[in-house]
Amino acid sequence: MPDARRRQAVRSTAWLIRRYAREPAVVQTLRATAAATLAYAAALWLSEEPAPLTAPLTALLVVQVTLYSTLTTSVRRVNAVVAGVLIASAFSLWVGLSWWSLGLIILASLTVGYLVRVGEFVPEVAISAMLVLGVTRVADTAWDRVLETLIGAAVGLLFNVLLPPVWVGDAEESIDELSRRMRRLLLDMGEGLSAPASVTRSAVRLHEARRLDNDIAQVDASLQQAEDSLRLNPRVREALLNRVVLRTGLDTLEICAVVLRVMARTLTDLATAREGGRLFPDEVSRALDELFARTSDALVSFAVLVTSEVSESAREAEQRLAEGLAAAAAARERAAGLLLARVHRDPRHWQLEGALLAEADRVLAELDPEHRSRRLLEELDRGVREQREKHPHLDGLRQWARSRRRVPHGRRARARDR
Repeated sequence: MPDARRRQAVRSTAWLIRRYAREPAVVQTLRATAAATLAYAAALWLSEEPAPLTAPLTALLVVQVTLYSTLTTSVRRVNAVVAGVLIASAFSLWVGLSWWSLGLIILASLTVGYLVRVGEFVPEVAISAMLVLGVTRVADTAWDRVLETLIGAAVGLLFNVLLPPVWVGDAEESIDELSRRMRRLLLDMGEGLSAPASVTRSAVRLHEARRLDNDIAQVDASLQQAEDSLRLNPRVREALLNRVVLRTGLDTLEICAVVLRVMARTLTDLATAREGGRLFPDEVSRALDELFARTSDALVSFAVLVTSEVSESAREAEQRLAEGLAAAAAARERAAGLLLARVHRDPRHWQLEGALLAEADRVLAELDPEHRSRRLLEELDRGVREQREKHPHLDGLRQWARSRRRVPHGRRARARDR
């Protein structure tokens, strides 16, 4: 019995570690703690201050979730502290610390902070100036504060260079979860077709469809974090391709979410027009239910394709998506034939019934692999063009390196010809 409890405790601990190891809040907490501790230890060794707390404070503020944000934050943070120290040193030569001099230094620090474009660290300019001005040995304290700031920024930067995080997995999970929520909504729509028309239940589905906007906003934030983690990250190859694949995948799901909201609105209007009766006859309800089910499966297959990193898995996901789209197209044709026959018998509300097919067609068209391939190529071309325009010198260096690699091959070929 004790061994069983011990094994259960080990399994529970392992599950908790796997569960929270990829949580951004947990990882960021551990990374910030480690960076601040290392920065304090380095400052004790390099600085003459007995308690160089500026170094861990800087490291704590500098270390962000991604390497790219760490680089940009480090520069702004160091600029803010150095500007504040220089302002305090200049003020100390002319005035002491009083209520009016404190107001002047705060005004000057905030103004300079906006001028040097330190972003969110504008208050840090004033904080650094006040801390330095409030001590007696201004020159020594100013130098120590700049040194500690540089130590903290360097430790935070090196910490992320050696252990750069990649948050692609978190974004992929968010995309997969979004597709499954959309699938559940579609399945619920299909199951409600065979029940008596209810405006209340249709309104609930419409509310759920509108809530997809909030889900998309959360996925977009997760994807933005993943895109930042891919920038300047030595652990990632083909970062542009990874960013484009995920971003275009989310764009497609966002369009599908809009169409689902319109579809839910169409069903609500039909329920209002046929309150208390049947939305559709049994045969039509079954055909539309099958169409919604096949479409929902294709949505999940599309998300799996977007988040598949290995080529074999991607091919399998693409095959499943093609099969799901083919099944959905066949179900759509059956539903279209039945709806057409129904419209001939009862043309009332034909525009709403036809709108359901048009909305299903839009979703299937967005999920089509050929449409996605064209979109990927367009976005890749645009991304490469933007990189070349933004960094023309790096593009020139890459072209020069390629030409240098091609020259020896040409020489060897001429030598073989001779």
